[in-house]
Amino acid sequence: MKILLFAPGNSVHTHKWAMFYQSKGYQVIVVTFSNHFSPENAKEVETLQLPKFLPRKLSYPTSVFALKRILADIQPDIFHAHYVSSYGIVAALTNYHPLYISVWGSDIYHFPTTNIINRKIVEYALNHADVICSTSYDMAQETRKYTDKPVEITPFGVDLSKFKPLGLTKTDEMITIGTAKGLTEVYGISNLIKAFAKLEKEFPHSRLLIVGDGPKRAEYEALVEELGIAHKATFTGFVANSEIPYYINQMDIFALPSYRESFGVAAVEAQACGVPVVVTNVGGLPEVVDHEVTGLIIPDNHPDHLVQAFKRLILDESLRKKLGANGVRFVQERYDWIENANRMVALYEKTLRTIRQK
Repeated sequence: MKILLFAPGNSVHTHKWAMFYQSKGYQVIVVTFSNHFSPENAKEVETLQLPKFLPRKLSYPTSVFALKRILADIQPDIFHAHYVSSYGIVAALTNYHPLYISVWGSDIYHFPTTNIINRKIVEYALNHADVICSTSYDMAQETRKYTDKPVEITPFGVDLSKFKPLGLTKTDEMITIGTAKGLTEVYGISNLIKAFAKLEKEFPHSRLLIVGDGPKRAEYEALVEELGIAHKATFTGFVANSEIPYYINQMDIFALPSYRESFGVAAVEAQACGVPVVVTNVGGLPEVVDHEVTGLIIPDNHPDHLVQAFKRLILDESLRKKLGANGVRFVQERYDWIENANRMVALYEKTLRTIRQK
């Protein structure tokens, strides 16, 4: 099988898919816009760059012609575009089949809601796909607003050989509350910081660990200074995906107070590491966290709701341990990356069987 992934080459998820397909013996080519090219990832997977001659979506018409030439040369058995509002629409305009389109999040929750043109772009792309994929049922339901076609559920899953309890020593002498996400407003980091500032007054033996980088980092660092908790907060900056399990394992509580979340892979990773999670009741998060079993789901990310959940877990060590242990089993049963990735391969094979039978 020859698979062409048309997706951000610098995405952890794109690279995971590509490496998995290669491990199965399939030929994989990643085609990515030049501003999403990753030299490191390209060392492991054949990657072609699609130049963008004009800013943003103005470059898409010229990209279509360039992509058509690549498709004619490679002639993949499966053409899979990720992110409907950019890669998906360009892929649809090539009229190459069989075409898979995976929705990722903001491309379906936000982009088509901004104006009628964006809505039409999403509708066109989805209705030209042979197979549509979503990582969560919630996002699939959102996707069905723009197409009558069925949507396959294909969770990201996590690598259980990496994301697992590491046996790091933890004591009640210091409670670590943390998160590991891109530092953007959509993930509610500012409210996490405000909640910790309130909590720290009652529980001075606590610290805040924020793993990751992003455009809001300077703003968040200024906020911890303003709230007088800079000495209790650690910003790691960028951390390679391979190192994230080590940081998660340092945490006693993992927080994901997002405003919007298509799937919630960070919550899955934390549970795989045996860390109880506190998440908001948005998007795919209620699907990947079992309330009162693997973590706590709060109605929204208001700092007071976060504080209440944190206090409950800090004061009840046995509950923390129970939720953590349950989380490991929960992820092993539902979100093993290998099993989830094999489901995608099964879909590919089903598509090719259907084509051969025609």
